[in-house]
Amino acid sequence: MVDTDSGWDGRGGRGRRGARDTRGACAADAIPGRRVAAVSLVALAALATGCGPGTATGAPEASPPVRPTQAAAPSPTRTAPVTDDAKPRTAPPPPSPSASTAPPAPAPDPTTARPAPEPSTAPPPRVLMRTGSESDRVRELQARLRQIGHFGRNPTGYYGSVTADAVRSFQAKRSLPVTGSTDEVTWQRLLAMTRVPKAAELRPPTERPLAAPDERCLKGRVLCISKNSRTLAWMIDGKVVSAMDVRFGSEYTPTREGVFEVFWKSRDHVSTLYDTPMPYALFFSGGQAVHYSADFAANGYGGASHGCVNVRDKKKVAALFDQVRTGDKVVVYW
Repeated sequence: MVDTDSGWDGRGGRGRRGARDTRGACAADAIPGRRVAAVSLVALAALATGCGPGTATGAPEASPPVRPTQAAAPSPTRTAPVTDDAKPRTAPPPPSPSASTAPPAPAPDPTTARPAPEPSTAPPPRVLMRTGSESDRVRELQARLRQIGHFGRNPTGYYGSVTADAVRSFQAKRSLPVTGSTDEVTWQRLLAMTRVPKAAELRPPTERPLAAPDERCLKGRVLCISKNSRTLAWMIDGKVVSAMDVRFGSEYTPTREGVFEVFWKSRDHVSTLYDTPMPYALFFSGGQAVHYSADFAANGYGGASHGCVNVRDKKKVAALFDQVRTGDKVVVYW
């Protein structure tokens, strides 16, 4: 009896059965095959949606990989590498091409940024008297300086080196600019410290006391000149008409002593030998004369003449020149 349900008919039944078996095997494997197909479909679907390859069944699911076209977000525990562009803009921007490349100047110090004092731009005080000036105001200046101990001589009215030194001394003691010239500030300060000079202070007869006159001076019109007291007294019949300070020649060019007479008068004389002015010259012995000396007025007894009798008071010698006549006596003595 043939078992029709077994699928073997006795004629090559094995082959058929093998075929069935094969077919059955395919049928029996249908479930796994479908699983593979399903998995394949899932994989295709995943690829279609942009996912990566799947993992084995039961393995932990991995975080989806990043799309190549999508930038990855920075990790919260790591920072991106710092580049020049990423640096905080805490430093000032670079200067523009038109800006100077020199370093910026430091801010001015409040203590040094103060404006310059006004006196630097203001004009200096006006000068009233200076070396070479000659006037009654110079005489008053000298008298006032003498009152407070800065001028040790009688006023002459001529502004020479002695007067300039006295002014410098006054200016230095009063913290004024030491120039030696008398400007408005110096003059006003001096006026405030002194009184108006008396006539005897402005025009004393001489700086030095007159010597007792030589007996040859007691008669007639005489220029009585003492080397000892360094004074000249204009005398008429034993009476002193005027007196003035004088200086003489040095030891190499001494002033002659003796009795002479005025033989020539020259108001604006200039020495042909030394090429120096000799105003109000009264010649009494060769080239020696009584005359005004600007050097004597300026420098006092620090210098000497070349043999003449120098007078430093210009007004006095000018008045003397007008009074003395040719032939009047001249006595020079010790």
